[in-house]
This record gives sequence, structure tokens and C-alpha cells, in this order.
Amino acid sequence: MPFLYFPEDKSEYIPAAFSFLFFMILMYFALRWIRNNSKKQELETKELEERILRERREAQEKQHSQH
Repeated sequence: MPFLYFPEDKSEYIPAAFSFLFFMILMYFALRWIRNNSKKQELETKELEERILRERREAQEKQHSQH
């Protein structure tokens, strides 16, 4: 299998380890940002839903009181 390369000099693994570590740290912060952003959007959506339901309930109560 010529596409697999295992170097005799193990110091050739060091740059790969650094790039792996760099991208793992980058992935961690990206994941945290996505989760925090998602949580914020969830709270905003919940507040919007509560406001819409409250307005509907008030409109229904107003409509029932007129009849």
C-alpha cells in the first residue's frame, strides 16, 4: 500500500500533532459558540412564543367579553 506512510524518524509526527491539537482547540471553541448561540436563540424563540400565546389569549378574552 504505497499511500500509507510511516516514517522511520518519529519527529516527523510532531507537526501533525501540533496541527491536530490546533484544530481540536478550534473545534472546541466553534462547538461552544454554536451551543451558546443555539441556547440564546432558543430563549428568544421561547419568549416570542409566550408573547404570541399571551396576545392570543388576551384577544380571545376580549372577544368573549364583547359577546
